[in-house]
Amino acid sequence: MVKFAVICASNMNRSMEGHYQLKKHGYNICSYGTGTQVRLPGPSQDRPNVYEFGTPYNRIYSELKMQDQNLYTRNGLLMMLDRNRKVKEAPQRFQLERDSHDIIFTCEEKVFDAVCEEIFSRGGTLSRPVHVINIEIKDNHDEAVKGGKTILELARLIIESDDLERDMDSIVEDVQSRFPHKLLYTVAFY
Repeated sequence: MVKFAVICASNMNRSMEGHYQLKKHGYNICSYGTGTQVRLPGPSQDRPNVYEFGTPYNRIYSELKMQDQNLYTRNGLLMMLDRNRKVKEAPQRFQLERDSHDIIFTCEEKVFDAVCEEIFSRGGTLSRPVHVINIEIKDNHDEAVKGGKTILELARLIIESDDLERDMDSIVEDVQSRFPHKLLYTVAFY
């Protein structure tokens, strides 16, 4: 079974929407963030809510609900965290994980760069390829849902392929032509 991962900066919105959609369709999926901490909007732009990776979604949900239920309901954070806690326990940081994946979807170019850098830094000792595909997704709820559908379509086409090495370029080109997201693609080695 193909092992997928979806990665954004904080493992909160875009990667978790992709995780949710792939999990719902029965794919083998994990999700991660590449930031140093999990950052969520706060009561003002200069006062974000900051958490360590590994902090359970349930705890974050409860704290934000107690802090200002009206604000975090209005801006969609409580809805997002409710989805997240139904998918997995806590946000995970990619750089701390040692699992290998067949396909990694990233949700913005700087995350794509961080993922590639991390994989390259591991030295390729397993000589195992990983296909890394960036789907440029704005970090808001509506765009995360649209991006999740793009990720789902990529996963479907990847699973249908008899020869991924041969087909990957055409899969990326096909999805690029039908969906609004800019895509980047490379192969790295674990």
